[in-house]
Amino acid sequence: MSETPVPMTSNRPYLIRAIYEWISDNAMTPYLLVDATADGVVVPPQAVKEGRVVLNVAQRAVARLELGNDWIRFQARFSGQAFPVEVPISAVAAIYAQESGQGMMLPADEDDSTVAPDTDGDGDDDGNGGKRPPHLRVVK
Repeated sequence: MSETPVPMTSNRPYLIRAIYEWISDNAMTPYLLVDATADGVVVPPQAVKEGRVVLNVAQRAVARLELGNDWIRFQARFSGQAFPVEVPISAVAAIYAQESGQGMMLPADEDDSTVAPDTDGDGDDDGNGGKRPPHLRVVK
């Protein structure tokens, strides 16, 4: 009596939005640490340092902020020039408060919420034929 796990969407965008709201509610400045080398990242080249970029995403610092399920998009000023910024959710490495450093590092793997299937079909994973209660395991 084995049930097939129901695939779930990534929890990354939900965690980012929750931490963003928490930081903002505490009157601090939310910053994103982004892998600037990831596919789809659109930021000014001069803002990139060692393949990463730190972005201030406070409401007072950006215009038209969209914290979507797949993308983070907004307009920001870099050296006085307006620039459209696009960051795929998978490229966000961390979100934290600039003032305190509190926040969250995110796992590099996009599928951080995947449930590992029972590969041998016998309903157990302990190798001795005994039944174990259901459990979750992160698959990398």
